[in-house]
Amino acid sequence: MRAWPGLALCLLAALALAACAGASWASPADLWRAFAGDPSMASRLLIEWRLPRVVAAALVGALLGLGGAIYQGVFRNPLAEPYLLGSAGGAAVGATVALLVPLALPQALLLPLLAFAGAWGATMLVLGIARVAGAVDAAGLLLAGVAMAAILGALRSFLMLALSDETVSLQVVMSWVLGGIQTPSWPGIALLAAIAIACLALSLLFARRLDLLGLGETMATAFGLDTRRVVAQAVLAGSVIVAAAVAFGGLVAFVGLAAPHIARWLVGPLHKPLLPASALVGAIVVTLADAIARAALPPAEIPLGLVTAVAGGPFFILLLARRLRA
Repeated sequence: MRAWPGLALCLLAALALAACAGASWASPADLWRAFAGDPSMASRLLIEWRLPRVVAAALVGALLGLGGAIYQGVFRNPLAEPYLLGSAGGAAVGATVALLVPLALPQALLLPLLAFAGAWGATMLVLGIARVAGAVDAAGLLLAGVAMAAILGALRSFLMLALSDETVSLQVVMSWVLGGIQTPSWPGIALLAAIAIACLALSLLFARRLDLLGLGETMATAFGLDTRRVVAQAVLAGSVIVAAAVAFGGLVAFVGLAAPHIARWLVGPLHKPLLPASALVGAIVVTLADAIARAALPPAEIPLGLVTAVAGGPFFILLLARRLRA
């Protein structure tokens, strides 16, 4: 229980730091004037552009942390992470179509819609392939997901080569694929917050069943759990959560891997406290990473996915080494 105040304080500190960080740094006094209703352009930019992005980064990180905790619980594998089942690849294909194909709807609406549809469709395809092959266990889903991710990666590259021309900058597509928090309006933030709360509630429905799965399929079955059904349902729930994160934040690697591990060190392995703790850790990590992405090389902006990959790569290697030694 002592971890919760610390996590809350860390999140508040990360939000405050990220609100100050940017190509032009703001002081705490600037933030105070902006909250007090100062009509200057600098204060309006803080309220209307930087603060929504900071909150969006925290919510996207929370979703990625939740997704990672579910995948690691389902697969009973500490190296599992949300993108294993092709949901990120599907989202990237959907976003590529939205960015490169002129359609009737505005791109700001098409991008999250097609990214979500791509992530959802890829996951359903993986589940369908696993069912047809008669391998709806964790290992079967994992293999089907890895194969689907490879196919979708090749399809995305082909679309970029076939659909791009001099009127469309591939840099726009690449910047989304490499990760980047969208800056929604405050109504958009309210929608994203509602999605995050709903996803947290959805994930908590699986907490006890994920604990039983952690005992092994034989023991879980002995406790009356239909393991195949629970695995399929939990994977689908995890994919919905990741799809929501990808729709608002692009492809942000390693957060779903690292956040559940850090949360497990703080609150233990039971999923009822682990799931919200993973969401808090994910929110802290992405908020800080997005602040670095905005402030490190002004006025340019580093793709968020590059920041998390540079920090997450060594973390993944450390986990892999510990697992191999064990």
